[in-house]
Amino acid sequence: MSISKSLLPEFDYEMTTTRKVLERVPDEKYEWKPHPRSTAMGGLATHVANIPTWAISAVAQENLDLAPGGVPVPPMEMAKGREALLETFDENVAKAREAISGASDESLFVPWSLLMNGKTVMTLPRVAVLRSFVLNHLIHHRGQLSVYLRLNDIPVPSIYGPSADEGSFMG
Repeated sequence: MSISKSLLPEFDYEMTTTRKVLERVPDEKYEWKPHPRSTAMGGLATHVANIPTWAISAVAQENLDLAPGGVPVPPMEMAKGREALLETFDENVAKAREAISGASDESLFVPWSLLMNGKTVMTLPRVAVLRSFVLNHLIHHRGQLSVYLRLNDIPVPSIYGPSADEGSFMG
């Protein structure tokens, strides 16, 4: 079995679970934040919806510079509500899945770098980038988002097991 084929079941599970969390983000809570230094719920949800695009970059490019020429990449515009958020997420997941499924084992061992103004922040084989920079990063922020839901008395879906709101994986 190829590496990409072995990654896809995990990718599919995490994206399905992430969509369940994003579906719960109410439009009227987009500006809510648990602390003044925290990201607003809508901004965090938008970030989560866009993380899958990093898989495309990891597979197709040698690097990603977050401040090319010393100018930071502008922040992503917050999604205009749940419908737009889910549409963006679904499109990004489909493109990311296609990129991963088309990656050869050889290409997944090619180094990929994250840059800041041309300076290397990290370099890892593409397969490690997919697991850490893409999947683990998404899981981390999905966890934050599930706490935001809980703090707003919004039912949290089951993720890796039953939640206090859903007694099964199928909820």
